Amino acid sequence: MKKRVILAGLAASALAVGLVACAPAADSGSGGGSAAGEGGLIGVAMPTKSSERWIQDGDALKAQLEDAGYTVDLQYAEDDIPTQVNQIENMVTKGAVALIVASIDGTTLTNVLGDAASADIPVIAYDRLLRDTDAVSYYATFDNFLVGQQQAWSVLNGLGLTELDGTEIAGAPAGPFNIELFAGSLDDNNAFFFFNGAMDVLQPYIDKGTLVVKSGQTAIEQVATLRWDGETAQSRMEDILTSQYSDGTKVNAVLSPYDGISRGIISALTDAGYAVGTDFPIISGQDAELDSVKAINNGEQYATIFKDTRDLAKKAVEMTVAVINGDTPDVNNTTDYDNGVKVVPSFLLEPVTVVKSNITSVLIDSGYWTDAEING
Repeated sequence: MKKRVILAGLAASALAVGLVACAPAADSGSGGGSAAGEGGLIGVAMPTKSSERWIQDGDALKAQLEDAGYTVDLQYAEDDIPTQVNQIENMVTKGAVALIVASIDGTTLTNVLGDAASADIPVIAYDRLLRDTDAVSYYATFDNFLVGQQQAWSVLNGLGLTELDGTEIAGAPAGPFNIELFAGSLDDNNAFFFFNGAMDVLQPYIDKGTLVVKSGQTAIEQVATLRWDGETAQSRMEDILTSQYSDGTKVNAVLSPYDGISRGIISALTDAGYAVGTDFPIISGQDAELDSVKAINNGEQYATIFKDTRDLAKKAVEMTVAVINGDTPDVNNTTDYDNGVKVVPSFLLEPVTVVKSNITSVLIDSGYWTDAEING
């Protein structure tokens, strides 16, 4: 974890900064405001419903806030920045007593969050850091550098090089193994933490030749996936296979930062003739989305990183209620999340690596998914 202190600065230099003009509001099917709470209105801004996990996040936040006595305005912006800006403006206008924001692009909300600060509305950044503003009060997320390390360790584990915790295995194969790298969207601060955490683990193996990136694409700007889009990832993987592996060599592993990207990579591989079995590439992931958990069960995807949205929602709700009541929320990190204006006090939750052997103990026994959903 020693490198984390410098990571936010690295992220700041790579992020594109710009404010997109506001567009007319669109009804995003939020289902918000259905419960009248005595504690006041809390606005919850989520990025999209195209990812299963954000639906679960939004539902968990709404349910827990309503249980705490608040009215909830839950909005999804469908990855459209002007829509999210407009939604948050409307929450401010409606007199929200607090905002919980999972941004599409953490650099584009400076003005609207400034309006919230002027109205004394506290803002909790949810999972994605809100950048370039002093209007954000606290940040609830997972240990994102560790997520990246876990993704890399899962790849190495699948190749027989380390245990899932990164412990090297005695007598491990020497390789070389061909690996290709994918990262998340450059407008999401988390993408840098994930990628830097993963490369902290993988770079020594690349340096000594155990891992070979045949495409030569190792910089985050080269391997990023705009909006974490699976089709974009599939297209890039297809291009890599055509340009680098048409000589008969095979991809042995792919570092993927998110399950949706992983599924796009899998589609590219299977379309290119790779068959599920002992020689299918080792592919990482994140978010324990149901389709990807099924893919782990059937051998297409090797691992995913489970971030329990119920726990994250609980922490964000605790933070929000504490701030509204004039109390100081619990935090466990006051050094690593510099948003370009301030270091945002944060609470980092612990992620869990999921492989086929622990799907039941981690996901089913906890009630996150049922056996019928995964195996039915």
